[in-house]
Amino acid sequence: MSFIQQLSRPPRLSFKDNSFYLLDTMVLTTLLLPFMLFHFVDAATNFTQCLFDVRSSIYGPYAGVDNTGMRVPDILRATAIPYVVCVEKCGSAPEPFAWSIFGQEFSAWLLPYLALLSQLPFGAQDKWDNLLAVFLAVGSPTLAAYSVTITVLNGRWISRLFSTYSYPNAQHATRILSSLQQSPLRVNLDGFLLSSLVVLPENDDWWSELVVWLNFTYTWSISAVASIAWVVIAYVFTIVDSFTDDVATTVETNGQAVGSIWLWLIPVVVSWLQISPKCDSVRVKQALERANMIAYVASYDHNVIPAAMVNSQRAIYLCSDRDHRLYIDQHISAPVYNYARIFSWTTAVQKVAMCFSNATRHVEFFEPVNPEATWVLGDRHLRIHPENRWGSSVQVETYCISESNDGRLPHGSAIWTRILMASVAALSLQWGTAGAAILDVMLTPTTGLGCRSGAYLIYATTSTLVWMMLVLSSILGHYAEESTHKHPLRPYIQPYKVHFATWFSVLLRRVGKTLAFCNAIWIVMTCIFQFTGFFSRCFCNSSVIGRGAAKAYDVIQFLAPDIVDMKMAWVGGLVLATGSAVLFILFINLMIIPSQS
Repeated sequence: MSFIQQLSRPPRLSFKDNSFYLLDTMVLTTLLLPFMLFHFVDAATNFTQCLFDVRSSIYGPYAGVDNTGMRVPDILRATAIPYVVCVEKCGSAPEPFAWSIFGQEFSAWLLPYLALLSQLPFGAQDKWDNLLAVFLAVGSPTLAAYSVTITVLNGRWISRLFSTYSYPNAQHATRILSSLQQSPLRVNLDGFLLSSLVVLPENDDWWSELVVWLNFTYTWSISAVASIAWVVIAYVFTIVDSFTDDVATTVETNGQAVGSIWLWLIPVVVSWLQISPKCDSVRVKQALERANMIAYVASYDHNVIPAAMVNSQRAIYLCSDRDHRLYIDQHISAPVYNYARIFSWTTAVQKVAMCFSNATRHVEFFEPVNPEATWVLGDRHLRIHPENRWGSSVQVETYCISESNDGRLPHGSAIWTRILMASVAALSLQWGTAGAAILDVMLTPTTGLGCRSGAYLIYATTSTLVWMMLVLSSILGHYAEESTHKHPLRPYIQPYKVHFATWFSVLLRRVGKTLAFCNAIWIVMTCIFQFTGFFSRCFCNSSVIGRGAAKAYDVIQFLAPDIVDMKMAWVGGLVLATGSAVLFILFINLMIIPSQS
């Protein structure tokens, strides 16, 4: 057994969720596909023998061409066969399946990435939701990279926003709200719940304790480091092997393009490990419920009473309307679904920020909550004295809530800027890695768009389409939700635009997730087909899709200039793919706020 094959053996992983047994089943099923395909193929094509027959003039003096598709003056100099001749004389079946080639290429190029999927963050209670998150990430790397980037940009935005507030617990609020990006966060502006939570000194424990209870991490572990290191080292050594082996004999099953098409997974996993999202839905829910048990509210007679003595409503809570068709994805705590929570999370943050902003403004003018009281100076240990933070429920609410706020996103949210930046970063990673794979295959003789490059192009295009559909679905869902809230007394009576937005949002989400599921299966099957030699047939080898049947030809014998040009193309693809991955990681590290990382 070669060193590469030993290296390609997956390390022992400690999966954090039993749903990965389903993932293992999917991987094992794909391993059986080559054998299934092998048994269904009744005939196999021997292209070397076919070229020998062409040179023997069995099919006439014009049955062969050179590697540019031009007719050769001497049939003995033929190195390629026109597509029409290839199908008629050589047959339309692929080359015979070779287990030795499949086993080595599959274990070196694809298996490490399938194992690395286990290091993606999940955390949903439903195992099926976790498995669907795997298919969603694999089916749309664009969406996976977009969710990573939007999470980092959200953390950077909220840190810079709350850094301007000097009221107590502002920094705690930053960490708490940033940690709740993976949850269906809601903020209640009705009454004086939020104002009491921000103003009253009795609620200082609420903020500090919740920070502690949310201080669990999904971060670096031995299994995560081993998985990433395994993929990177295997990738490096297999690339070296691909350039040193006899590429002319293994070009049809070479995994250079496969390594590039899956390379997006490394920066996405590394980025999530750095961000450490709080995606354990059970622990997040328990932490918030535990904190809300020690929340206090102001009363009309200037007293402070536990919120539990008033009613069951709380200022900051998690949406429980899981069955509502607009909120389904918001309840799945896997971070790949952060695209669905961007608007609701930003709205909730803005409501809390409004309270801290108004309270900070009053403090700057030494105005206590109770306008009839006198400002009590603090000291170096206690900048704002608790005496300045007590008042009646009406005074507390007036101190924090601005009447001009109607619950909609203000212009200062910068949400569209964050969406644009996340979109550019995600598309750059997707098309940098997929583009490298497409170019690797297209510039390998026979050059042009063929089965392999076409399959990769379909994968990248579908990935982008899924991302567009799901992001648009979240925009329409936010519009429908905000429009519905304008009719609180008659929520069942909605304008036709809201009805259409709701219906179209749900449709886009369902179609997009279905396409992602199919696209994930598509890319795994494509890689399997590549290693089994399924694409090594006249139609695929001749690049008929790009050249057309009349001008297509199958290069069978590679010449020295062909190998030089092919290796140069591979080097270019390698630089493009690895460069895109490295730049994405650098961008994420530049955007991460150190205190939030």
